[in-house]
Amino acid sequence: MAERRPNILFIMSDDHASHAMSCYGSRINETPNLDRIANGGARFDNCFCTNSICAPSRATILTGTYNHVNGVTTLGAKIDGRQDNVAKQLRASGYQTAIVGKWHLGHGGHHDPTGFDYWDVLPGQGDYHDPEMSRMGESRRIDGYVTDIITDLSLDWLAGRDRDRPFFLMLHHKAPHRWWEPDEKHANLYDDVDIPEPETFWDDYENRASAAGEARMRVDRDLTERDLKGPTPEGLSAEEEKRWKYQRYIKDYLRCVASIDDNVGRVLDYLDEDGIADETIVVYTSDQGFFLGDHGWYDKRFMYEESLRMPLLIRYPDGIEAERVNEDMVLNVDFPATFLDYAGVKQPADYQGRSMRGVLEGATPADWRTSMYYRYWMHLTHHHVYAHYGIRTHDHKLIYYYADAMGQPGTVDENKPPEWELFDLKEDPHELVNVYHDPDYADIVQSLKTEMRNLQLAVDDEPYHKEDE
Repeated sequence: MAERRPNILFIMSDDHASHAMSCYGSRINETPNLDRIANGGARFDNCFCTNSICAPSRATILTGTYNHVNGVTTLGAKIDGRQDNVAKQLRASGYQTAIVGKWHLGHGGHHDPTGFDYWDVLPGQGDYHDPEMSRMGESRRIDGYVTDIITDLSLDWLAGRDRDRPFFLMLHHKAPHRWWEPDEKHANLYDDVDIPEPETFWDDYENRASAAGEARMRVDRDLTERDLKGPTPEGLSAEEEKRWKYQRYIKDYLRCVASIDDNVGRVLDYLDEDGIADETIVVYTSDQGFFLGDHGWYDKRFMYEESLRMPLLIRYPDGIEAERVNEDMVLNVDFPATFLDYAGVKQPADYQGRSMRGVLEGATPADWRTSMYYRYWMHLTHHHVYAHYGIRTHDHKLIYYYADAMGQPGTVDENKPPEWELFDLKEDPHELVNVYHDPDYADIVQSLKTEMRNLQLAVDDEPYHKEDE
């Protein structure tokens, strides 16, 4: 009898930063059910996205390709479902496939989910309360809280699955995406405590490229009454107002995370009760990181650490040792190749990531990456973040703000002066001092530029054509 292939349960939230998870040593909350995954498997400390924004990251996770290849460079782009994706590969090999929750890659025609036997997704961003859901193209509104509903629908599908075949389920939560609306159960969580402020909360954006100072995602200035669930009290000093806004923002964010943690617990309990926990790969991640007051910001988009880094927990009792902590550099583009590897399916030639199986099992390949390439295309839209690309190694990060929309969908066609940033991640882990123009780093700059060109060549991306060296 052939060995049974593992089930794959891929749970992804939206905008959940790793530093809002207790298994990552969070100073601000507890996530006991997410910790169950980490304690029973592997925690990755250097998992990064290749473009820190929702739809592009989701497209990369589906297709195994960078955004200039899969076509979803910005929120203004929609996926062409006629291209290959990991669900199609797994379904063709005998897996039953489903996606429930946030899709955010377009609707109708070739933009609906493809490769899935079953799909039930939110249109666009979706609502926190009484959300509309589209089941195989048929829409209806469901009473309740979105995180509970997505879990309910996922558990219903699992209960009705074909037990003679392995499954691939993508369970995608909306939370904790803006506007951070908690459910009634957690509405008063943290009422009696002050959440600690991050170390870079009072960042003044000096000693950096102008892109940091120009961004419009500041806690003290850019959060709206809708974000804060009401007006700011009168009579506060500027410092008091910033602190008040932070507490309002972060507590609602963490309340949304608490609901995710509860619902992840429900799913893990189901796997235990159904007797399939040992043979199921459980992945928990988010589509990118998020600024939780870090640098005085909310949102993401930048190549800075809090935005670039994704949480990644993987549990597979039949194949991965418990309580593993890994510091190898892995990317969202690696996810599909990893799923196919465990399913015994050959990786398509056009995939641009690598299977993490060796990394997961304690046998990191000798030629595993020591640098990664990032590109943010959505110039100036929403939060006035400049288009940029860059390279991160284990010790340094080089960023080039080419600051040009380049005709990408949903961008603002207004060029800004190009700038470079270099951070020494060992000496300056919070990325507060740009050392690009420091002569002591001249050789490192040239080395990183060469390596970045090599990475661009490797993934068939073109350097900015007006680049000023």
